[in-house]
Amino acid sequence: MDGNSCNSLLFHDKELSCDLLRDLNKLREAGLLTDVIICTDDCEFPCHRNVMASSSPYFKAMFCSNFRESIQERVTLLGIDSDTFRQIITYVYTGGILITVNNVFHLIQASSLLQYDKLIGTCLKFLQDQMTPQNCLSMICLSELFSLKSLKEKARHMALKCFKEVSLSEDLKELSVSELLDYLGDDDLYGEEEHVFETLMSWIRHDVQGRKCYLQELFKKVRLEYVHPMFLFHFIANDPLIQSSMFCRTMLESACRVIFSLNSNISPDVKPMWHSPRRFSHQEFLINVGGRKDSQQTTRDVLLYNERSNQWLRLAKLPLRLHKATAVSLHGSIYVLGGLSMANKDKTVTSGVYILSLKLNQWRIGEPMLVPRYSHQSIGYRNYIFSIGGIGEKQELLNSVERFDSIYNTWGTMANMPVAVLHPAVAAKDQRIYLFGGEDVMQNPVRLIQVYHIARNMWFRMETRVVKNVCAPAVVIGDKIIIIGGYTKRIIAYDVTKNTFVKCADMKDRRMHHGATVMQNKIYVTGGRSLTVDNTIEDSDSFDCYDPVTDTWTSKGKLPNTLFDHGCLTLQCIPTNLK
Repeated sequence: MDGNSCNSLLFHDKELSCDLLRDLNKLREAGLLTDVIICTDDCEFPCHRNVMASSSPYFKAMFCSNFRESIQERVTLLGIDSDTFRQIITYVYTGGILITVNNVFHLIQASSLLQYDKLIGTCLKFLQDQMTPQNCLSMICLSELFSLKSLKEKARHMALKCFKEVSLSEDLKELSVSELLDYLGDDDLYGEEEHVFETLMSWIRHDVQGRKCYLQELFKKVRLEYVHPMFLFHFIANDPLIQSSMFCRTMLESACRVIFSLNSNISPDVKPMWHSPRRFSHQEFLINVGGRKDSQQTTRDVLLYNERSNQWLRLAKLPLRLHKATAVSLHGSIYVLGGLSMANKDKTVTSGVYILSLKLNQWRIGEPMLVPRYSHQSIGYRNYIFSIGGIGEKQELLNSVERFDSIYNTWGTMANMPVAVLHPAVAAKDQRIYLFGGEDVMQNPVRLIQVYHIARNMWFRMETRVVKNVCAPAVVIGDKIIIIGGYTKRIIAYDVTKNTFVKCADMKDRRMHHGATVMQNKIYVTGGRSLTVDNTIEDSDSFDCYDPVTDTWTSKGKLPNTLFDHGCLTLQCIPTNLK
């Protein structure tokens, strides 16, 4: 033999362990060489002590220690049924077991007792794969019973994320009151407050006599500040069970005083009720509605910007092309009002109102305005939408004001503004609507602030040399109304408490016809038209952010296309349908 040849061989028979187990199982089935009989409630299982001791710490302690079972010929197991133990014996001797939805809970119970950790892990993975909104509450209970942390976390996550489906499950009706309180009170619950209310009432009505005593504690879990006023007014306030509880009636009356009052200040006796923030599942989204995009084409596009993913998504298109309509957010919906209809060659000034539900991503027709108008201004305040000025059917400049009551779904005529202007900057703060600047019928800039007192239905005006803006948006942050551009780079902040103006950092371009809104106390500015150094007009696709704390601007990238004369607003919602 060659001296360099290997003079040894390490042989490893990979099949030996499997063959050994297979032969041991045959011996067990034949009752050969077995030295212990393990008994359940109604069956006997001859086994080999050494095999069972090798398979789990439980049996190792039983057969290799000084316990009496180590020398007994017959050992009785309590709390495990025969079918389940037969499957575990098969698993020990063959390494295989059939797990089904019918036996998995029994297997977990037995494996937990007998300390078969791998089998528990396999059952746990099986349960996670089988988990649905209809059974996740049961799995939370199971995970607590057997201290299955990962199963509990996944089941809890599904229960919170899929609240709409979970609320319809039979399991929810069987929760204890403490479990339901914990569930409905979770900040991470993906649910509107209206649905939270309906769920707790459904739970109570499942056993009214036994559960109505818990109404007071459960009703506290509804964050009434964020309930749609119409739902509060028409459904919660008229519910017989709510009316039967003195505590709930008192709580509801306090909520109504806040929600239906025009006053932004909350009285001291009501303040403790409003310490609950919105649930974390709600996100703020920036939305651009309509306007004119590439090639100055009037668009039906509705674009949503998700700051977390830095992505633009397309929502349901506007029902028709509208030029110089206005867009307002109110109670989780987008209202598009008036505008010049581009549906045919004969452009029509419309009084139509279209409402987009972000929850459904669907448009519906709303109650029309009293006066057809376009190039007007609209703004939401509390439960109202105000539509101000604009151009009418005969191309006349309007000074009329009308108000939409979202609770009663009606429009009413309000006091006319003192001076009819087009394209002022508009903002609402503390029962007042402020109109800054704009232009008159001759397209001359107006150096004027017009203020409308909502509760008194009265206007007053203030002359000022500071204001000189046209086609500029305004937003509110704290006590300041910030006017952004308007044929200028200039940004000015008006302090409503001090009646003073403060200059802020300029934009990089002289911009007009752009949009602006507030998210997380920062101002986001979208699109518009800019004046170049040689006074030519360019359409813009810019997307910028202003931080009032640092007084700095940063670019957020680009819009999907150039855009101007569009609505720009912020909505808070649960992003389940925004895909």
